[in-house]
Amino acid sequence: MNFYWIKTNSIVKKIFSNQVWDIPNTGNKIYLTFDDGPTPKITEWVLSVLKAHHIKATFFCIGDNIRKHPEIFRKVLAEGHSIGNHTYNHLQGWMTSDKSYLDNTLSCDEILQQETTDIPQPRLFRPPYGKIRLSQSSKLRKSGYKIIMWDVLSADFDTTISKEKCLENVVQNTTQGSIIVFHDSQKAFKNLEYALPRAIEILKEKGFRFEKIG
Repeated sequence: MNFYWIKTNSIVKKIFSNQVWDIPNTGNKIYLTFDDGPTPKITEWVLSVLKAHHIKATFFCIGDNIRKHPEIFRKVLAEGHSIGNHTYNHLQGWMTSDKSYLDNTLSCDEILQQETTDIPQPRLFRPPYGKIRLSQSSKLRKSGYKIIMWDVLSADFDTTISKEKCLENVVQNTTQGSIIVFHDSQKAFKNLEYALPRAIEILKEKGFRFEKIG
């Protein structure tokens, strides 16, 4: 069974304070993010849901998926969402040398630069699996990246949980400033399809406002 925090522990946030776990504000703002795309049909479905609710979000994209599906990536940009680097091959930082990790991130950065001149400054990066060495984090931050983690994990990727539990993970743990993670991937879609539109509706009813990062 996988271990992960649905609501990120406050001690973890303090220890790794150079990484962004939430975004404090006075406007009841929260931040939807999506990892692992662009993915045919699924990313486009997410975009349709966001458009229907007049919401902007942040997509952390895998470089190789951008290479395979540039037209979907361009649609994310055209609809006004923020984008971030999620490495070129979805690398797990703890199991990867610093050089390989940084080179792979740079490969993703290069394809992002090819596809858009509107890269946010500082550039946004999210480590796959949330696993990154301190040395990797330090080097990326020195190169101009802001490392965006999360406050609330939907766990939509976990095929052992129900779609109802996925929804509960989000709506019961989101607070002002929360960064929420979903995945626009094939593996996550069963839970995502159920939880995302319902979570948006419930969180809107609670008075939250959705913003993109950057």
